[in-house]
Formats: sequence, structure tokens, C-alpha cells
Amino acid sequence: MKQMIGIDLGGTKIEIAVIDPLQGIVYKNRVPTPQNSYADILKELHTLFHQTVSHHKLTYPKAIGIGMPGCLDPLTQLVRGSNTLVLNGTSFGKDLEKLLQCKVHLQNDANCLAVSEAIDGAGKGLQVVFAVIIGTGCGGGLAIHGKAWNGKNAIAGEWGHNPLPWPSADEINVQACWCGQVGCQETWISGTGFANDHLRVTGQQLNAEQIIAHMRAGDLSAQLSFKRYVNRLARALASVLNVLDPDCVVLGGGLSNVAEIYQQLPIELASYTFTNPIATPVLKALHGDSSGVRGAAWLAA
Repeated sequence: MKQMIGIDLGGTKIEIAVIDPLQGIVYKNRVPTPQNSYADILKELHTLFHQTVSHHKLTYPKAIGIGMPGCLDPLTQLVRGSNTLVLNGTSFGKDLEKLLQCKVHLQNDANCLAVSEAIDGAGKGLQVVFAVIIGTGCGGGLAIHGKAWNGKNAIAGEWGHNPLPWPSADEINVQACWCGQVGCQETWISGTGFANDHLRVTGQQLNAEQIIAHMRAGDLSAQLSFKRYVNRLARALASVLNVLDPDCVVLGGGLSNVAEIYQQLPIELASYTFTNPIATPVLKALHGDSSGVRGAAWLAA
């Protein structure tokens, strides 16, 4: 099998990688994601792609894979459900194929994470892998027997815009999510939601990484913010375990690197799952924040 190119289009960064089936990642590069311009995103992808082909002296590929927030509508083939709002309603796939002059396989970014971890990552050898991205936004993806499961409407595993289960009164009376609904899990368990909750309760404007640093330094308010965060993540995942009962849950995205999550989450989960104790392992993505781009590359295989 030839080397493959994968691209992970995230809310804050675009990563491109060349994957060798035997050696793994042999080249990668990442740049910030243009925030407010669809044309600038296309331009950045075009530049990264051609730089990679040239730098690595690759034969011009017939196909590449791209993981993206949201999905292509099965009927219109237009992007929908992306928290990178400038993508919504665009002919992203067709525009890229015209620009790059090759076949472009698009897949939800969390599905790419699930595929990568199911093939040779934390979920290797397991039949049903539910993957979670907890970064700028939050989303879920599903791999069955190592392949992404999209569902009839291309929304399988997309649980970030379900309402947070068992909400308190304070969790109901919040601003609407960007999708128009109120109380979406993304508004609570993304890195952005974590920071917003800390600001709302304490008045401190810190990002997720800073809150974790304060927590580890003994800051009580940061510790309480983290405790609320883990409890909400547990409630959100319990609803998945109760319906799907996957072989494992794999966490990716920036917050998946917080070791304390794996210590506290199993205890919280057991309070909400239909069976107690619950045997489903919650695992950190073996391939870290490059897992998504690896899964995208496999689309081009």
C-alpha cells in the first residue's frame, strides 16, 4: 500500500500528515485555522497540500482523506453541523476536488479519531469504539469493526448537541448554543464550555489549560470547576453507555491530555449508568492529537 495523505481540519488548527502503512507518520505539519473565511480555509488547504507533496517528493495522489467538524448532508452534499460556521452550506468536497485535482474523502473528525484508534490505537481489536473529541468544541464518533459508522443521516455518534442529561436549574438557564438549541453538551464539556463555566462562577477569564494549572496549584475555585466538568462529562457519556454499550470510549482533543480525568471519571460514571459497576474502559487516544489526521489518511487507502 502506498503512502497516504490525511488532513485534520480543526477549530483552531489544520494538520496534514503523510502516513506510511508500515512506518506510521513520516511527515506532518500544522497551521492555524482561518476563523472567518471559507476562501481562506480553501487557500490554506491548497497551500499545505502542495507543500507536502513537494516536500516529501510524493507521486501526486489520486485521493486524500480529510476529517472535518460536521458532515456532508447525504442529499445535498453540502456541509452541515459544523462549529466552524463558515463551512456550513458550502460544497466543501466538490470545491476541494476542483482545487486539488484529486479525489477527496470527507469524514467527521470524531469518526476519524474512532477509526484511527480502532485500527491500531487504544481500541485495537475491539468491535465497537466510541470516540470523543473534547477540544474547542466537542463531538462523538463511532467505529464498528474498524470502519466509521455514519448512519442514514450521517449523524451517528454525534452526541455533542444532545442536551446535557440530568441538568440542574443552573444548567438549563443558559445562553443558546451556536446551533440554536439550549443546554447542548458542547456548551458544557468542550474546552470552551469549561472555560465559560469557570468564568460564570468565579469571574476569572482563564482558558482550559490555565484552569487545570490553577487546579494543580491548589486553587479551590479551579478544583471545583474541574469537579463540575468531570461530573458533566460523566453524565454525557453515561447516556452513550446506556444506549450503545461500546467496548470502550476513547478520548481525544486537548482536554483528553488531563490525567486527572481518567482518575475521577470512572467514579462519576458509575453514578449515572444503568448498571453499577460499569466495566467500559475510558481510554486516552494512543496516538494523541495526531489520531484524527491518521484516521483521515486511512480514508484515502
